[in-house]
Amino acid sequence: MTKSHDERPTERHDAGHDGPAAAPRDPAQDAGYYGHGSAADRWARAQLFFEAKDFAAAARILQGLVDEDPGPVAPRLLLARAYYHSAQLRRAESELRAVLERDPVEEYAHLMLGRTLERQGRAAEAAPQLRIAAALGADTGPVQSR
Repeated sequence: MTKSHDERPTERHDAGHDGPAAAPRDPAQDAGYYGHGSAADRWARAQLFFEAKDFAAAARILQGLVDEDPGPVAPRLLLARAYYHSAQLRRAESELRAVLERDPVEEYAHLMLGRTLERQGRAAEAAPQLRIAAALGADTGPVQSR
């Protein structure tokens, strides 16, 4: 056991060592970390987490940004992508529909909504979204890792 910076004991895990499970996270501490800084700082941090493929951390930050200011499309679209890549498909769908309410010609949102619906086994609902995305200029070719 080691002590963290705030003097609470925590389990130490070395790579390749099957030790005890990590202690549960304190939601208040998480909120402080993910909500720390200006909106611009949090946007930049969310993008870094997303690029590092830590989609859950990116989503935590982005959800706070979207809750504070639901108007801008970019944070909500990145939030939807983070949900999609972390297999939170219902949440991704909800955010993508919100994006399309604000910006009906956002081609990538139509594409992502179509792909999200496909992953949920809802091909008939996905088809019109994918047609709209293609008509708006999105590349609707085979699914690729984005």
